[in-house]
Parts: sequence; C-alpha cells; structure tokens
Amino acid sequence: MEAYKTIKYPLATEKAVRMMEVENKLVLIVDRKATKNDIKKAVEELFSVKVLKVSTLNTPDNRKKAYILLSQETPAIDVATKLGLM
Repeated sequence: MEAYKTIKYPLATEKAVRMMEVENKLVLIVDRKATKNDIKKAVEELFSVKVLKVSTLNTPDNRKKAYILLSQETPAIDVATKLGLM
C-alpha cells in the first residue's frame, strides 16, 4: 500500500496526547485494509522514525485506529509537533 493512502490522519484527543507524553505512542486513523506491516512501513517512511510496535483497533464507527510505539530516540511529541498537533 502507498504510505499516504495507508495513513489517513492523526488523533489529537486527550487520551492520545497523554499516550504521546507518557508512553511515546502515536495514535493514527488508518485505512481499514492496512496491515500492521503496512502501517509500520508507512510511518517509518513518512516521519523518518523507528517503529517498535503497532497495535490496531477496529472502532464501532467503522474506522481503524493504530497505536504506534516509537523508539526512545524519537519522542512522539516531536512527531506530533511536525504534524501540527501540538
């Protein structure tokens, strides 16, 4: 899958911001058909970061959330700042 088609947009809820600060995780809405490997490759390509783990969740409103754990060298807050969330 193409990186820009895989990742739709980041979430900036209170819980997502807390996860960025405490757990170094990004929360993104992704394409419903994207696999964890697709998501990992897309995030690494678009944001130039090292992804340690990807967890996904299908929401009741027919969206797919991805929780992306980043390595300690790249704080999630820095990526969020580049995206304009912070």
